[in-house]
Amino acid sequence: MTPEQMLDRILYKDQDVIVLDKPAGLPVHAGPNSPDHLELYLDALRFGWAQPPRLAHRLDRDTSGCLALGRHDKAIRRLGKLFMQGRIDKAYWAVVTGGPEGESGVVDLPLLKLTGKGGWRIVCDPAGQAAVTEWRVLGRGDGLAWIECVPRTGRTHQIRVHMKALGCPVRGDRYYGPDPETTVPLHLHSRRLGIPPLSAGKPPILAEAPPPSHMIAALAACGWIPGAVTG
Repeated sequence: MTPEQMLDRILYKDQDVIVLDKPAGLPVHAGPNSPDHLELYLDALRFGWAQPPRLAHRLDRDTSGCLALGRHDKAIRRLGKLFMQGRIDKAYWAVVTGGPEGESGVVDLPLLKLTGKGGWRIVCDPAGQAAVTEWRVLGRGDGLAWIECVPRTGRTHQIRVHMKALGCPVRGDRYYGPDPETTVPLHLHSRRLGIPPLSAGKPPILAEAPPPSHMIAALAACGWIPGAVTG
């Protein structure tokens, strides 16, 4: 990734907000195993402002798609409040192995973070934090299902763990799928982000990110047609 390539991934920009199409495999923060991360590229997105934009939320390293940035302090505060209030419209596309029995539903299972010698993972547990994911099947084929997931809460790994609980883990999920040695990239994509107006007189923001190249074949096997409306 270069700064120029990051500029090409801008889905929306105004004086308050930038929405990026984050590439899969790029973590948003620095870490012991993350020498390359999104924050290294934010200076290229200043567009003449005194400070670079900042993350308003986060996506997992291997999840692609819509990611909102606030361009100044007031925007960051307003975005943070909207996320906390659950007023940001978020929709993800997942290609899962197998598929759920029905065509739509809700997973309402609390999530708990467990930490051990091998690291940490998220599990469904009544002692955990409330977590709710609405889902609907958009297509099926070749032993896979294409699912739209709308998280009503924002827990770590929420969609991945809830899809596992449905009996259909996200394709390429090394942590919650059946094959920890898989080399298939994670098939989870932040497809849509809807943000209410941050100030009076401004329109709402709606951004959509095209699916990443590694998901195209699986989506097509499930009936996805580029450019087709999926509402």
